[in-house]
Amino acid sequence: MESSAGRRILLLLGPTAVGKTDVAMALFDRLGGSEGARLISVDSTMVYRGMDIGSAKPSPAQLERYPHALIDIRHPAETYTVADFVSDADAQIRAAFAVGQLPILVGGTMLYAKRFVEGIAALPVADPVVRAELEAAYRHQGGLVLHNQLAAIDPAAAANIHPNNSQRLIRALEVVRITGQALSDQWDELNGPGAVTRLGATVFGCAIVPESRSVLHARIAQRFAAMLDAGFVAELEQLRADYEAGARWPSLRAVGYRQGLSYLAGECDLQTFRDQATTATRRLAKRQMTWLRSWPDLWQLHSGAPIDLADAILKRWPELDAR
Repeated sequence: MESSAGRRILLLLGPTAVGKTDVAMALFDRLGGSEGARLISVDSTMVYRGMDIGSAKPSPAQLERYPHALIDIRHPAETYTVADFVSDADAQIRAAFAVGQLPILVGGTMLYAKRFVEGIAALPVADPVVRAELEAAYRHQGGLVLHNQLAAIDPAAAANIHPNNSQRLIRALEVVRITGQALSDQWDELNGPGAVTRLGATVFGCAIVPESRSVLHARIAQRFAAMLDAGFVAELEQLRADYEAGARWPSLRAVGYRQGLSYLAGECDLQTFRDQATTATRRLAKRQMTWLRSWPDLWQLHSGAPIDLADAILKRWPELDAR
């Protein structure tokens, strides 16, 4: 069992399709497998069972060899909040420390990573009346109107929430109405990943970034084509069959799934689905890169061969491999 002295946490981030999972698996091998490392997913879609191909979830064979905590832990009808993630990640990290493993948090859900690093406030529970009012306003007035309302009250929170992200937008306005305070004022703000101590451990933050936007766009297009070849449409059909009300669930508003459900509903053809999903993924990657650039002390390294990147990380922070 490892003592509290010298504990480390590796936070491995990056935009979608950049190759984070492959690098994490290479690190897992370099550290001696499950004896030396524990992989913890930082992904808001991979938490859901049955959402496999469209979330780029590691394959069953990969998960058997490289187990990831916080994958397949929720039914798609269930809500999984950032507070849930922080609590679950903390529990996994404590369990890793108890057996001498290095926790490797890997993913691209930047809000999860940011709140893990900076802390999360004890926000109020949802108010059914306020929530119903805001949901009705979103349906009738649209996201842009509500986003403008939030921007007038809490510009810091609005800057990190897209008008089309109804779940986060409504929640931010709900918190403001219930507490009378801006959401951004209620976070326990600390420093960036490279300067943080959490759970008595030093957090080493790094990000895999593309050499250029065109390279990442090509990877996104290639990956989505591979998803279609792997049976993404069949996965969507199964989800729709299994979960009749699914189109209204936050889980199925994820990039790719939202556009796919429109295709199954006959609202667009296959090529339009492909184009819309690819465009939405590019926009997601752009937002992720904006988050990464805004974090101080976050080491960025260009995408490349996974084993080379794993070695570069261990060379930069040799204490990660000090077991």
